[in-house]
Amino acid sequence: MGMQGKRVAVLESRLGRQLAELVEGRGGRPFHAPALAELPDLDSGKIGELVRSLEARPAKLFVFQTGVGTKALFAATDALRLTDKFLSQLQKATVAARGPKPSAALRARGVRIDRSAGDPFTTHEILDCTKDLAVKGERVVVQRHGSVNAELDRALEARGAEVIEIPTYRWALPGDTAPLAELVGRLERGEMDAVLFTNAEQVRNLFLVSKKLNKDVQGPLNRTLVASIGPVASAALREAGVRVGVEASPPKLGALLSSLEGAL
Repeated sequence: MGMQGKRVAVLESRLGRQLAELVEGRGGRPFHAPALAELPDLDSGKIGELVRSLEARPAKLFVFQTGVGTKALFAATDALRLTDKFLSQLQKATVAARGPKPSAALRARGVRIDRSAGDPFTTHEILDCTKDLAVKGERVVVQRHGSVNAELDRALEARGAEVIEIPTYRWALPGDTAPLAELVGRLERGEMDAVLFTNAEQVRNLFLVSKKLNKDVQGPLNRTLVASIGPVASAALREAGVRVGVEASPPKLGALLSSLEGAL
């Protein structure tokens, strides 16, 4: 089989078990260490206030960054019985989607998508596909992913926009960090052949756990094949001083596994 019994660490949480099974199906030996928890961070009261405030002062641009967050936002407007009003506001504004997942969630609600970020669906592509919009003095509503996208906010504010972020969920350490702690030990002992990173926050959380254990993880990672889902995760790895051995293109799980299999 392609991965020839190689030991592969899987840090993905939501699709972690499926990813581990895919690694196993390709002949690898997965070790699943979930590195991320997605916690609800949605204030229905504030969403209601925002939707009502947009009646008086509409937004010029809406940016949807994730499928999970877009669905959570609409679930909140459903509960508040404000979805029709929200959809009406979206019809009058420019709607930008960062990739296929938010696009699918928007289409499920019948929302017209005016701008779509190109592959690899990073902040750079969102800014590029909206660069011709005049947003000076205008409101721009950004559906937040697991953390504040400071790069996006700063770039829009530099163009004179008033940026309003809508939190829908936030990233945190998983409730059980024992598998991550075990992974730190395994990396230290040279017991892993590859590590799969599918989110930039996984990098930060792995380093956070290693710091709490007073152990080095940078050196062991640089002695291991590190596979990244795409540019955002790769940037976080390089920022942490970790060499990226494989980067998926396009940034999808299938491409990631194929690239890893080839490298192994």
